Amino acid sequence: MELIQNTADLSAYLAADEVIDHHHPVVRETAARLAAEAADSYEYARAAYEFVRDTIPHSQDSGDLRVTWRASDVLALGTGICYAKAHALAALLRAEDIPAALCYQRLTDDEGGHAVHGLIAVRFHGAWHRQDPRGNIPGVDAQFSLEGERLAWIPDPAAQELDYPVLYAEPHPVVLAALRAAPDRPHLWKTLPSGL
Repeated sequence: MELIQNTADLSAYLAADEVIDHHHPVVRETAARLAAEAADSYEYARAAYEFVRDTIPHSQDSGDLRVTWRASDVLALGTGICYAKAHALAALLRAEDIPAALCYQRLTDDEGGHAVHGLIAVRFHGAWHRQDPRGNIPGVDAQFSLEGERLAWIPDPAAQELDYPVLYAEPHPVVLAALRAAPDRPHLWKTLPSGL
């Protein structure tokens, strides 16, 4: 699949905003701590990915009812669903001048319908590489890789699942609206977008 930037301006994938707030002290401190132990930007990107994947539980897995959407809140509170964790990872990457995009998949949900799943893409060596920081659970073994995707899920076209090829510099408005409107995760589960 060819990944398509939604803007040709690569600097958009380094920008800070209300959601990917990499100027926030919590993001800066986390990035500095991870960068201090990394020899280069590749090692930093892997460390940031593993930090978000492994130390910030997916709120469904942990039973946390809070809904986070701003990167700094995800890091400060240590919780988030796939979108929120993608926002946190994008912020950590951008904090160290590594271009990061938000991207999405349409997957089946637990009730026979579909839900949009959030992940990121990181740019190295002139190409985008998708990464899924959702968090591993039994049956899911996502890994950081620039040598072929190691995502949590591979969409099944027979189940009307798909990869969206667009790389967004900012969260998709439908995704962000659902996160912002949800007072808790049970409410969010009822309002997750089924497609983009």
